[in-house]
Amino acid sequence: MNKEIAEIIGSPTTAFVYGPADILVNLAVAFILSLIISYVYRRTHKGLSYSQSFVLTVVLVGIIVAMVMMVIGNNLARAFALVGALSIIRFRTVVKDTKDTAYVFFALAAGMAAGTSNHFLGLAGTGVISGVALLLHWTNYGSLYKSEFILSLRATRSEGEETPAYSQAIRKFAKTYSLLHTEASGDGKTTKLSFDITIKRDLSPDDLIREVASVSGVSEVRLVVSRNDVDY
Repeated sequence: MNKEIAEIIGSPTTAFVYGPADILVNLAVAFILSLIISYVYRRTHKGLSYSQSFVLTVVLVGIIVAMVMMVIGNNLARAFALVGALSIIRFRTVVKDTKDTAYVFFALAAGMAAGTSNHFLGLAGTGVISGVALLLHWTNYGSLYKSEFILSLRATRSEGEETPAYSQAIRKFAKTYSLLHTEASGDGKTTKLSFDITIKRDLSPDDLIREVASVSGVSEVRLVVSRNDVDY
């Protein structure tokens, strides 16, 4: 073991120097791969956390990593120096979607492949991973059937009514429902209610809104989809 460490320490420190043509080709390949990754990210993105700056970051990260790999070359001392230099930088940006982290690593891997002149590996890896990402997006892999909504309405308060008419309309369309919030108006004549509703698979949310809105004494009907799992 000590002999292997000594060989590494005593190895030549002369770094491989890329020629101008190699540098331009590697940077061009990194740029193309990064554009492909950013395009796949745009096509497969879901939710409200889309950011143009993140897309630009993915493109720049791939090119920068390719440049860094060419700077390091086969020089172990430069690699350790780079680690020390990067440890000074502190990143405070919070990634809202965990899938965004995967795309950052995707760009890193593509940039490393391009920077070390492994062009076929970069192209093949980018093609395969992009294909997998698009396939998972098109098949909506991993998602559960979700027909969950938040229904808000304002109803006139009536004394002695055991089952409100709006409740009967909700039961007609809802597989399950539960009361989330109730708030009486200042004059005490109406009540604002919010329900968590799972609509039956063969029924439409639009029909639910029309049914509830047609109930006498009901107003301000609103239906909000509650299917996103990303916090904002």
